[in-house]
Amino acid sequence: MAAVCSTLMAGHAVAQNTTATSTTWKPTKATEFIVPSGAGAALDVAARKLTELLTREGFAPSIVVSNKSGAHSIAALESLNRHPGDAHTLMTLSTSYGNSLAQNALPAHLQNSTPLVTLFREFTTVVVRADSPLKNAHDLIAQLRQDPEKYSIGIATTLGNHIHLGAARPLQQGGVDIKKLRIVPYKSSAESMTALVGGHLDVVSATTPNLLPYLQSGRVRILAIAADQRLGGVFAQSPTWKEQGIDYVSDSFQGVMAPSGLGEPQKTYWVSALRKVSETREWKDFVALNQWDAQFLGPKETARALTEQVARSHALLLELGLLPATAVKVANAR
Repeated sequence: MAAVCSTLMAGHAVAQNTTATSTTWKPTKATEFIVPSGAGAALDVAARKLTELLTREGFAPSIVVSNKSGAHSIAALESLNRHPGDAHTLMTLSTSYGNSLAQNALPAHLQNSTPLVTLFREFTTVVVRADSPLKNAHDLIAQLRQDPEKYSIGIATTLGNHIHLGAARPLQQGGVDIKKLRIVPYKSSAESMTALVGGHLDVVSATTPNLLPYLQSGRVRILAIAADQRLGGVFAQSPTWKEQGIDYVSDSFQGVMAPSGLGEPQKTYWVSALRKVSETREWKDFVALNQWDAQFLGPKETARALTEQVARSHALLLELGLLPATAVKVANAR
């Protein structure tokens, strides 16, 4: 763990001056933006809006979104790693990356990516179909305390990531033996939500954007949201874990990272471009629609926050028995 944290801080040191777009470098060809999830999931939705605005605002000639799903984002990170020093390749930075580092699940050559910015915090939810007999978090906890294997619980995309922890941690606080839960990993939360409404799963843990169409059509019910307080819009009637007696708020975020080896002009260019896009009305409205919490952090702050998150996640995974050496029951419900 100490080695991982040291690598993060050393490998992601960046220039402090990120307030102006560099005049010594700018994209000269199509940029690839890698998303470590399937199409339609929250990571994908955010990346497509972000790249749309980056292109429209003139920060890149064109940007192509590439979806590369897989455990621990290894497929996506391998793709990113093939372009050291190339600022025409970007990738979604999310809490899952930090969790994979905390699990020691990434080979050394995939641990040296360059965090550029944090864009927003996001919140995990635990959700069921509208016709489920489970009405709130207390119902779910009561049933799982009696029989931890009673329900299939869908997550995306990797055991031990923030989506998994978003259900496991509060359930553990409620007295559930989480090592016996039937966890079903999917390639994306879009897929797990489809499986839920189709009757192939009993419960899903997912972030807020993945629920929007299902909430609007009345097909699902949120049992708990891992936010400090109730959210707005269609989420206004959904309770938090805290108001149901479980003191849990998710520590989750999204941002952007780049390959290792970028020069300061390249870093400065993208950080400035991303900052400017984050200040547009369209981006702010998009963040509000998805019930995210806007939080722009520059490269140094993002690297520091990521290092701190890795340490917290490692301690939590160890406490919950979710490190790789520990057997976790996985059910394939597909």
